[in-house]
Amino acid sequence: MFDIKWIRENPKRFDAALARRSVEPESANLLQLDDLRKTTILALNEAQEQRNAKSKQIGQAKAQKDEEKAQELMQEVAKLKSEVQQGEEKEREQSEALNDALAVLPNILAEDVPDGADEDDNVERSKYGDPKKFNYVAKQHFELGEALGQMDFETAAKMAGSRFVVLKGQIARLERALGQFMLDEQIKNGFLEVVPPLLLRSEALFGTGQLPKFADDAFETKDDRWLVPTSEVPLTNMVRESILAEQELPLRFTALTPCFRSEAGSSGKDTRGMIRQHQFNKVEMVAITTPDKSKAEHDRMLAAAEGILKKLDIHFRTMLLCAGDTGYSMQKTYDIEAWLPGQNAYREISSVSIAGDWQARRMNARYRDENKKAQFVHTLNGSGVAVGRALVAVMENYQQADGSITIPDVLLPYMGGIKSISATS
Repeated sequence: MFDIKWIRENPKRFDAALARRSVEPESANLLQLDDLRKTTILALNEAQEQRNAKSKQIGQAKAQKDEEKAQELMQEVAKLKSEVQQGEEKEREQSEALNDALAVLPNILAEDVPDGADEDDNVERSKYGDPKKFNYVAKQHFELGEALGQMDFETAAKMAGSRFVVLKGQIARLERALGQFMLDEQIKNGFLEVVPPLLLRSEALFGTGQLPKFADDAFETKDDRWLVPTSEVPLTNMVRESILAEQELPLRFTALTPCFRSEAGSSGKDTRGMIRQHQFNKVEMVAITTPDKSKAEHDRMLAAAEGILKKLDIHFRTMLLCAGDTGYSMQKTYDIEAWLPGQNAYREISSVSIAGDWQARRMNARYRDENKKAQFVHTLNGSGVAVGRALVAVMENYQQADGSITIPDVLLPYMGGIKSISATS
Protein backbone atom coordinates (compact mmCIF):
# COMPACT_ATOMS: atom_id res chain seq x y z
CA MET A 1 0.00 0.00 0.00
CA PHE A 2 1.27 3.46 -0.81
CA ASP A 3 0.78 7.05 0.29
CA ILE A 4 -1.00 8.83 -2.57
CA LYS A 5 0.57 12.12 -1.44
CA TRP A 6 4.03 10.62 -1.98
CA ILE A 7 3.01 9.37 -5.43
CA ARG A 8 1.73 12.87 -6.32
CA GLU A 9 5.08 14.35 -5.31
CA ASN A 10 7.15 11.59 -6.98
CA PRO A 11 5.21 10.25 -9.99
CA LYS A 12 8.24 9.52 -12.18
CA ARG A 13 10.11 7.85 -9.34
CA PHE A 14 7.04 5.72 -8.56
CA ASP A 15 6.60 4.59 -12.16
CA ALA A 16 10.31 3.83 -12.45
CA ALA A 17 10.06 1.65 -9.34
CA LEU A 18 7.13 -0.25 -10.84
CA ALA A 19 9.04 -0.69 -14.09
CA ARG A 20 11.71 -2.66 -12.19
CA ARG A 21 8.99 -5.23 -11.54
CA SER A 22 7.77 -5.12 -15.14
CA VAL A 23 4.60 -3.28 -14.09
CA GLU A 24 3.14 -0.62 -16.38
CA PRO A 25 3.15 3.05 -15.18
CA GLU A 26 0.30 3.70 -12.76
CA SER A 27 0.87 7.19 -11.37
CA ALA A 28 -1.33 8.98 -13.94
CA ASN A 29 -4.26 6.62 -13.32
CA LEU A 30 -3.89 6.83 -9.54
CA LEU A 31 -3.67 10.62 -9.54
CA GLN A 32 -6.73 10.86 -11.78
CA LEU A 33 -8.68 8.72 -9.30
CA ASP A 34 -7.45 10.93 -6.48
CA ASP A 35 -8.38 14.11 -8.38
CA LEU A 36 -11.94 12.82 -8.88
CA ARG A 37 -12.16 12.06 -5.17
CA LYS A 38 -10.85 15.50 -4.24
CA THR A 39 -13.35 17.22 -6.57
CA THR A 40 -16.17 15.30 -4.95
CA ILE A 41 -14.92 16.21 -1.47
CA LEU A 42 -14.83 19.91 -2.39
CA ALA A 43 -18.40 19.79 -3.73
CA LEU A 44 -19.50 17.83 -0.67
CA ASN A 45 -17.95 20.35 1.72
CA GLU A 46 -19.64 23.21 -0.14
CA ALA A 47 -23.03 21.48 0.04
CA GLN A 48 -22.57 20.81 3.75
CA GLU A 49 -21.69 24.45 4.40
CA GLN A 50 -24.76 25.62 2.48
CA ARG A 51 -26.96 23.17 4.38
CA ASN A 52 -25.61 24.35 7.73
CA ALA A 53 -26.05 28.01 6.78
CA LYS A 54 -29.62 27.54 5.57
CA SER A 55 -30.48 25.47 8.65
CA LYS A 56 -29.56 28.49 10.77
CA GLN A 57 -31.66 30.73 8.53
CA ILE A 58 -34.70 28.49 9.18
CA GLY A 59 -34.48 29.28 12.88
CA GLN A 60 -34.14 32.98 12.13
CA ALA A 61 -37.16 32.94 9.78
CA LYS A 62 -39.27 31.14 12.39
CA ALA A 63 -38.18 33.63 15.02
CA GLN A 64 -39.46 36.38 12.72
CA LYS A 65 -42.64 34.33 12.13
CA ASP A 66 -41.93 34.23 8.41
CA GLU A 67 -43.38 30.75 7.79
CA GLU A 68 -43.26 31.10 4.02
CA LYS A 69 -39.53 31.79 4.12
CA ALA A 70 -39.00 29.00 6.63
CA GLN A 71 -40.81 26.48 4.40
CA GLU A 72 -38.78 27.58 1.39
CA LEU A 73 -35.52 27.16 3.34
CA MET A 74 -36.61 23.76 4.66
CA GLN A 75 -37.14 22.55 1.09
CA GLU A 76 -33.68 23.81 0.13
CA VAL A 77 -32.12 22.10 3.16
CA ALA A 78 -33.87 18.84 2.27
CA LYS A 79 -32.48 19.07 -1.26
CA LEU A 80 -28.99 19.83 0.07
CA LYS A 81 -29.27 16.92 2.51
CA SER A 82 -29.97 14.60 -0.41
CA GLU A 83 -27.02 16.07 -2.33
CA VAL A 84 -24.75 15.53 0.70
CA GLN A 85 -25.87 11.91 1.04
CA GLN A 86 -25.25 11.30 -2.66
CA GLY A 87 -21.89 13.06 -2.41
CA GLU A 88 -20.86 10.96 0.58
CA GLU A 89 -21.73 7.76 -1.27
CA LYS A 90 -19.85 8.98 -4.35
CA GLU A 91 -16.81 9.86 -2.24
CA ARG A 92 -16.88 6.40 -0.62
CA GLU A 93 -17.00 4.72 -4.02
CA GLN A 94 -14.16 6.87 -5.35
CA SER A 95 -12.04 6.24 -2.24
CA GLU A 96 -12.64 2.51 -2.60
CA ALA A 97 -11.66 2.65 -6.27
CA LEU A 98 -8.42 4.42 -5.36
CA ASN A 99 -7.66 2.03 -2.48
CA ASP A 100 -8.43 -0.98 -4.66
CA ALA A 101 -6.01 0.27 -7.31
CA LEU A 102 -3.32 0.87 -4.69
CA ALA A 103 -3.91 -2.47 -2.96
CA VAL A 104 -2.81 -4.64 -5.89
CA LEU A 105 0.45 -2.81 -6.64
CA PRO A 106 3.72 -4.43 -5.54
CA ASN A 107 6.10 -2.97 -2.99
CA ILE A 108 8.91 -0.69 -4.14
CA LEU A 109 12.19 -2.58 -4.27
CA ALA A 110 15.19 -1.54 -2.22
CA GLU A 111 17.86 0.22 -4.23
CA ASP A 112 20.41 -2.57 -3.71
CA VAL A 113 18.12 -5.26 -5.15
CA PRO A 114 19.69 -6.33 -8.46
CA ASP A 115 17.73 -6.11 -11.69
CA GLY A 116 16.74 -9.40 -13.25
CA ALA A 117 13.88 -11.45 -14.62
CA ASP A 118 13.82 -14.61 -12.49
CA GLU A 119 15.76 -16.90 -10.15
CA ASP A 120 18.55 -17.27 -12.72
CA ASP A 121 19.45 -13.62 -12.08
CA ASN A 122 19.68 -13.91 -8.27
CA VAL A 123 23.05 -13.02 -6.75
CA GLU A 124 24.98 -15.28 -4.39
CA ARG A 125 25.75 -13.49 -1.11
CA SER A 126 27.60 -16.22 0.79
CA LYS A 127 28.11 -19.96 1.23
CA TYR A 128 28.55 -22.18 4.24
CA GLY A 129 30.52 -25.43 4.17
CA ASP A 130 30.90 -27.82 1.27
CA PRO A 131 28.51 -30.32 -0.30
CA LYS A 132 28.73 -33.73 1.36
CA LYS A 133 30.30 -36.39 -0.82
CA PHE A 134 29.17 -39.99 -0.94
CA ASN A 135 30.91 -43.06 -2.35
CA TYR A 136 27.50 -44.29 -3.47
CA VAL A 137 24.55 -42.75 -5.29
CA ALA A 138 22.73 -40.52 -2.81
CA LYS A 139 18.99 -41.14 -2.55
CA GLN A 140 16.21 -38.59 -2.35
CA HIS A 141 14.33 -38.19 0.93
CA PHE A 142 11.18 -39.92 -0.24
CA GLU A 143 13.19 -42.94 -1.40
CA LEU A 144 14.82 -43.13 2.01
CA GLY A 145 11.61 -42.55 3.94
CA GLU A 146 9.54 -45.05 2.00
CA ALA A 147 12.26 -47.70 2.25
CA LEU A 148 12.33 -47.16 6.02
CA GLY A 149 8.56 -47.62 6.14
CA GLN A 150 8.14 -44.26 7.91
CA MET A 151 7.09 -41.90 5.11
CA ASP A 152 3.76 -42.78 3.52
CA PHE A 153 2.43 -40.73 0.62
CA GLU A 154 -0.03 -43.37 -0.58
CA THR A 155 -2.03 -43.47 2.65
CA ALA A 156 -2.01 -39.68 2.83
CA ALA A 157 -3.39 -39.49 -0.70
CA LYS A 158 -6.26 -41.82 0.23
CA MET A 159 -7.24 -39.44 3.03
CA ALA A 160 -6.45 -36.02 1.61
CA GLY A 161 -5.29 -36.24 -1.99
CA SER A 162 -1.92 -35.34 -3.45
CA ARG A 163 0.74 -33.18 -1.75
CA PHE A 164 0.24 -34.66 1.71
CA VAL A 165 2.32 -37.16 3.67
CA VAL A 166 1.98 -39.38 6.72
CA LEU A 167 5.16 -39.48 8.81
CA LYS A 168 5.56 -42.35 11.24
CA GLY A 169 7.90 -43.63 13.91
CA GLN A 170 11.31 -42.07 14.25
CA ILE A 171 11.01 -39.88 11.15
CA ALA A 172 7.93 -38.33 12.76
CA ARG A 173 9.99 -37.81 15.89
CA LEU A 174 12.84 -36.30 13.87
CA GLU A 175 10.41 -33.82 12.30
CA ARG A 176 9.15 -32.88 15.77
CA ALA A 177 12.72 -32.58 17.06
CA LEU A 178 13.63 -30.20 14.26
CA GLY A 179 10.69 -27.92 15.01
CA GLN A 180 11.42 -27.81 18.73
CA PHE A 181 15.14 -27.22 18.14
CA MET A 182 14.43 -24.33 15.76
CA LEU A 183 11.90 -22.77 18.10
CA ASP A 184 14.30 -22.99 21.04
CA GLU A 185 17.06 -21.39 18.97
CA GLN A 186 14.91 -18.44 17.89
CA ILE A 187 13.83 -17.88 21.50
CA LYS A 188 17.54 -17.74 22.39
CA ASN A 189 17.90 -15.20 19.57
CA GLY A 190 15.47 -12.89 21.36
CA PHE A 191 12.18 -13.74 19.68
CA LEU A 192 9.11 -14.06 21.88
CA GLU A 193 7.29 -17.37 21.44
CA VAL A 194 3.67 -16.98 20.34
CA VAL A 195 0.89 -19.50 19.76
CA PRO A 196 -1.34 -17.68 17.24
CA PRO A 197 -4.73 -18.52 15.71
CA LEU A 198 -4.62 -20.82 12.69
CA LEU A 199 -7.88 -19.43 11.28
CA LEU A 200 -7.71 -15.81 10.22
CA ARG A 201 -10.12 -13.17 8.97
CA SER A 202 -9.71 -11.63 5.53
CA GLU A 203 -8.49 -8.35 7.05
CA ALA A 204 -5.43 -10.12 8.46
CA LEU A 205 -4.41 -11.57 5.08
CA PHE A 206 -5.03 -8.21 3.43
CA GLY A 207 -2.73 -6.59 5.97
CA THR A 208 0.26 -8.75 5.07
CA GLY A 209 -0.53 -8.80 1.35
CA GLN A 210 -1.86 -12.30 0.66
CA LEU A 211 -5.20 -10.72 -0.24
CA PRO A 212 -6.53 -9.77 -2.67
CA LYS A 213 -3.84 -10.75 -5.16
CA PHE A 214 -3.01 -14.25 -3.90
CA ALA A 215 -6.38 -15.55 -2.77
CA ASP A 216 -5.93 -18.65 -4.93
CA ASP A 217 -2.84 -19.64 -2.93
CA ALA A 218 -4.74 -19.93 0.37
CA PHE A 219 -7.58 -22.09 1.70
CA GLU A 220 -10.80 -20.23 2.58
CA THR A 221 -13.47 -21.51 4.95
CA LYS A 222 -17.21 -20.96 4.55
CA ASP A 223 -17.34 -18.19 7.17
CA ASP A 224 -14.85 -15.68 5.68
CA ARG A 225 -11.84 -17.13 7.46
CA TRP A 226 -8.66 -18.57 6.02
CA LEU A 227 -6.31 -21.33 7.08
CA VAL A 228 -3.00 -19.74 8.03
CA PRO A 229 -0.69 -19.77 4.96
CA THR A 230 2.25 -18.82 7.18
CA SER A 231 2.37 -17.51 10.74
CA GLU A 232 3.87 -14.33 9.30
CA VAL A 233 0.22 -13.30 8.96
CA PRO A 234 -0.94 -13.53 12.60
CA LEU A 235 2.43 -12.50 14.04
CA THR A 236 2.60 -9.33 11.92
CA ASN A 237 -1.06 -8.53 12.55
CA MET A 238 -0.41 -8.47 16.28
CA VAL A 239 0.38 -4.76 15.85
CA ARG A 240 -2.46 -3.90 13.44
CA GLU A 241 -4.52 -0.78 14.20
CA SER A 242 -2.21 0.26 17.03
CA ILE A 243 0.19 3.06 17.89
CA LEU A 244 3.26 1.78 19.73
CA ALA A 245 5.72 3.71 21.82
CA GLU A 246 9.12 3.94 20.12
CA GLN A 247 10.81 2.49 23.21
CA GLU A 248 8.75 -0.71 22.75
CA LEU A 249 10.52 -1.42 19.48
CA PRO A 250 11.82 -3.66 18.14
CA LEU A 251 9.22 -6.34 18.77
CA ARG A 252 10.33 -9.85 17.79
CA PHE A 253 7.93 -12.80 17.57
CA THR A 254 8.37 -16.45 16.67
CA ALA A 255 5.94 -19.34 16.28
CA LEU A 256 5.94 -22.99 15.26
CA THR A 257 2.72 -23.66 13.37
CA PRO A 258 1.23 -25.72 10.60
CA CYS A 259 0.94 -23.79 7.34
CA PHE A 260 -1.54 -24.43 4.55
CA ARG A 261 -0.96 -23.57 0.89
CA SER A 262 -3.04 -24.45 -2.15
CA GLU A 263 0.12 -24.37 -4.32
CA ALA A 264 -1.89 -22.79 -7.13
CA GLY A 265 0.17 -22.61 -10.27
CA SER A 266 2.59 -25.36 -9.21
CA SER A 267 1.01 -28.15 -11.23
CA GLY A 268 3.70 -30.61 -12.25
CA LYS A 269 6.33 -29.14 -9.90
CA ASP A 270 7.83 -31.30 -7.15
CA THR A 271 5.08 -33.88 -7.36
CA ARG A 272 7.20 -36.43 -5.46
CA GLY A 273 8.18 -35.96 -1.87
CA MET A 274 7.85 -33.22 0.73
CA ILE A 275 9.31 -30.19 -1.03
CA ARG A 276 5.95 -28.70 -2.03
CA GLN A 277 3.08 -29.69 0.27
CA HIS A 278 -0.40 -28.37 1.01
CA GLN A 279 0.33 -28.72 4.75
CA PHE A 280 3.69 -28.26 6.44
CA ASN A 281 5.22 -26.99 9.67
CA LYS A 282 7.39 -23.90 9.87
CA VAL A 283 9.11 -21.79 12.49
CA GLU A 284 8.45 -18.16 11.58
CA MET A 285 10.24 -15.01 12.71
CA VAL A 286 8.63 -11.56 12.58
CA ALA A 287 10.13 -8.24 13.63
CA ILE A 288 8.48 -4.84 14.03
CA THR A 289 10.87 -1.91 14.17
CA THR A 290 11.52 1.70 13.23
CA PRO A 291 12.56 2.67 9.67
CA ASP A 292 16.10 3.62 10.69
CA LYS A 293 16.78 0.18 12.19
CA SER A 294 15.03 -2.10 9.74
CA LYS A 295 18.07 -2.85 7.55
CA ALA A 296 20.10 -3.92 10.58
CA GLU A 297 17.17 -6.02 11.75
CA HIS A 298 17.07 -7.71 8.34
CA ASP A 299 20.70 -8.76 8.68
CA ARG A 300 20.05 -9.94 12.24
CA MET A 301 17.15 -12.14 11.15
CA LEU A 302 19.18 -13.57 8.28
CA ALA A 303 21.90 -14.59 10.74
CA ALA A 304 19.27 -16.21 12.97
CA ALA A 305 17.98 -18.33 10.06
CA GLU A 306 21.46 -19.21 8.80
CA GLY A 307 22.42 -20.25 12.32
CA ILE A 308 19.96 -23.14 12.19
CA LEU A 309 21.62 -24.74 9.17
CA LYS A 310 25.09 -24.06 10.54
CA LYS A 311 24.25 -25.95 13.75
CA LEU A 312 22.80 -28.77 11.68
CA ASP A 313 26.03 -28.67 9.62
CA ILE A 314 24.21 -28.57 6.30
CA HIS A 315 25.87 -26.90 3.35
CA PHE A 316 23.89 -23.92 2.06
CA ARG A 317 24.14 -20.77 0.05
CA THR A 318 22.43 -17.42 0.67
CA MET A 319 21.04 -15.62 -2.36
CA LEU A 320 19.95 -12.00 -2.79
CA LEU A 321 16.84 -12.17 -4.93
CA CYS A 322 16.66 -10.05 -8.06
CA ALA A 323 13.79 -7.74 -8.95
CA GLY A 324 11.88 -10.35 -10.92
CA ASP A 325 12.07 -12.98 -8.16
CA THR A 326 11.32 -10.80 -5.12
CA GLY A 327 7.88 -11.34 -3.62
CA TYR A 328 5.39 -8.66 -4.48
CA SER A 329 4.91 -7.46 -0.88
CA MET A 330 8.63 -7.22 -0.08
CA GLN A 331 11.33 -4.63 -0.66
CA LYS A 332 14.22 -7.07 -0.40
CA THR A 333 14.60 -10.81 0.21
CA TYR A 334 17.39 -13.23 0.97
CA ASP A 335 16.77 -16.90 0.21
CA ILE A 336 18.73 -19.57 2.05
CA GLU A 337 19.12 -22.64 -0.15
CA ALA A 338 20.15 -25.94 1.41
CA TRP A 339 22.14 -28.48 -0.57
CA LEU A 340 20.18 -31.69 -1.22
CA PRO A 341 22.55 -34.43 -2.40
CA GLY A 342 19.69 -36.70 -3.44
CA GLN A 343 18.53 -34.05 -5.90
CA ASN A 344 22.06 -32.80 -6.55
CA ALA A 345 20.64 -29.29 -6.23
CA TYR A 346 20.12 -26.34 -3.93
CA ARG A 347 16.55 -25.85 -2.69
CA GLU A 348 15.09 -22.94 -0.78
CA ILE A 349 14.68 -23.63 2.92
CA SER A 350 14.16 -20.09 4.22
CA SER A 351 13.29 -16.61 2.96
CA VAL A 352 14.10 -13.55 5.07
CA SER A 353 12.45 -10.36 3.88
CA ILE A 354 11.90 -6.71 4.69
CA ALA A 355 8.58 -5.10 3.77
CA GLY A 356 9.33 -1.53 4.88
CA ASP A 357 6.07 0.27 5.70
CA TRP A 358 4.07 -1.47 2.93
CA GLN A 359 2.32 -3.90 5.29
CA ALA A 360 2.10 -1.35 8.10
CA ARG A 361 0.04 1.00 5.92
CA ARG A 362 -2.39 -1.81 5.12
CA MET A 363 -2.68 -2.66 8.83
CA ASN A 364 -2.48 0.94 10.11
CA ALA A 365 0.36 -0.07 12.43
CA ARG A 366 2.27 2.93 13.76
CA TYR A 367 4.56 4.20 16.51
CA ARG A 368 5.16 7.62 18.06
CA ASP A 369 8.61 9.02 17.33
CA GLU A 370 10.64 11.26 19.63
CA ASN A 371 8.54 14.23 18.48
CA LYS A 372 5.32 12.37 19.40
CA LYS A 373 4.40 12.15 15.72
CA ALA A 374 2.73 8.92 14.56
CA GLN A 375 4.84 7.13 11.94
CA PHE A 376 4.36 3.77 10.23
CA VAL A 377 6.50 0.92 11.55
CA HIS A 378 8.62 -1.33 9.35
CA THR A 379 7.85 -5.05 9.28
CA LEU A 380 10.13 -7.99 8.53
CA ASN A 381 9.60 -11.72 8.36
CA GLY A 382 11.58 -14.87 7.76
CA SER A 383 11.52 -18.64 8.07
CA GLY A 384 13.57 -19.89 10.94
CA VAL A 385 13.22 -22.36 9.15
CA ALA A 386 10.73 -24.51 7.19
CA VAL A 387 10.56 -27.73 9.21
CA GLY A 388 9.54 -30.09 6.40
CA ARG A 389 12.30 -28.91 4.10
CA ALA A 390 14.80 -29.10 6.96
CA LEU A 391 13.72 -32.72 7.46
CA VAL A 392 14.39 -33.32 3.76
CA ALA A 393 17.83 -31.73 4.07
CA VAL A 394 18.76 -33.74 7.17
CA MET A 395 17.61 -37.03 5.66
CA GLU A 396 19.51 -36.52 2.41
CA ASN A 397 22.68 -35.12 4.00
CA TYR A 398 22.86 -37.63 6.87
CA GLN A 399 21.92 -40.76 4.91
CA GLN A 400 24.14 -43.81 5.13
CA ALA A 401 24.94 -46.47 2.53
CA ASP A 402 22.50 -48.93 4.13
CA GLY A 403 19.64 -46.39 3.92
CA SER A 404 19.71 -45.46 7.60
CA ILE A 405 19.86 -41.82 8.74
CA THR A 406 22.27 -40.54 11.37
CA ILE A 407 20.86 -37.93 13.76
CA PRO A 408 22.81 -34.61 13.80
CA ASP A 409 24.47 -34.01 17.16
CA VAL A 410 22.46 -30.86 17.85
CA LEU A 411 19.19 -32.83 17.65
CA LEU A 412 20.22 -35.68 19.98
CA PRO A 413 18.77 -33.99 23.11
CA TYR A 414 15.38 -34.00 21.36
CA MET A 415 15.49 -37.63 20.19
CA GLY A 416 15.27 -39.55 23.46
CA GLY A 417 18.53 -41.41 22.97
CA ILE A 418 17.95 -42.29 19.31
CA LYS A 419 21.15 -41.75 17.33
CA SER A 420 20.18 -43.32 14.02
CA ILE A 421 16.99 -44.13 12.16
CA SER A 422 16.75 -47.49 10.46
CA ALA A 423 14.03 -49.79 9.23
CA THR A 424 13.91 -51.47 12.64
CA SER A 425 13.44 -48.16 14.51
